[in-house]
Amino acid sequence: MNEQLLAQHHDGVLVLTLNRPEKKNAINTGMWIALREAFSAAAADDSVRCVLLCGAGEHFCSGVDLSSFTEVIPGQEHPFESAARAVVEFDKPLVAAAQGVAVGGGATVLFHADIVYVGESLRLRLPFASLGLVPEWGSSYMLQANIGAQRAAELFYTAEWVDADKALSCGIAAAVLADADLYEHALGKAREIAQWPVNALREIKRSLRIHHLPAIDTAIRTEQAGMMRQAGSPENIEAITAFMEKRAPDFSKL
Repeated sequence: MNEQLLAQHHDGVLVLTLNRPEKKNAINTGMWIALREAFSAAAADDSVRCVLLCGAGEHFCSGVDLSSFTEVIPGQEHPFESAARAVVEFDKPLVAAAQGVAVGGGATVLFHADIVYVGESLRLRLPFASLGLVPEWGSSYMLQANIGAQRAAELFYTAEWVDADKALSCGIAAAVLADADLYEHALGKAREIAQWPVNALREIKRSLRIHHLPAIDTAIRTEQAGMMRQAGSPENIEAITAFMEKRAPDFSKL
């Protein structure tokens, strides 16, 4: 654990807080490693019966800190990959509380939570098409599994912003709370879950999740292959250049 991922224990609940509020909790290399270690340790610790994932400050998570990709040695796996696997394979209930911005990886991680509560300020986006990239974290499967194929396709293809009411109506969120009440509500539900025997919770999670795991694995491998093809492609370069130049990207000539 490090200061950018805070961990607190509350009556069988491990609260993990993304803690880079000055960067809207964008996840850098150290945070990916800390997330991997935290979820792996929580899976092995029977005193932890539920995990609550949240973000410090006004936002949940603005996604991957792009600077983290410059810190990885070429040819070595980015720690995002092992962190994603640790979350996918986590065998106990995972509750998430999201407010403000939830973009990219800050959105797709929510699809692996068993229950998601959102604040009224939520603004969620899957920006992959606009970046000339593809989805990640198995989200190309999990979002369909959670909300249906057509709704998922609409969000991926349009890269539109999703507010709290739409997140609730389409099935991404279980409930919408005032931002001021979000954390306490989510923690209360996590504590409610954590009162039950840890092995019963494991078996319930296994029963709910086992049917999805082969499809998630296929989705992750397909996404990784697509990302290899698209990262550094002309459309990806145009998207990043336009972002740096604070203009709309122009894909018409590519």
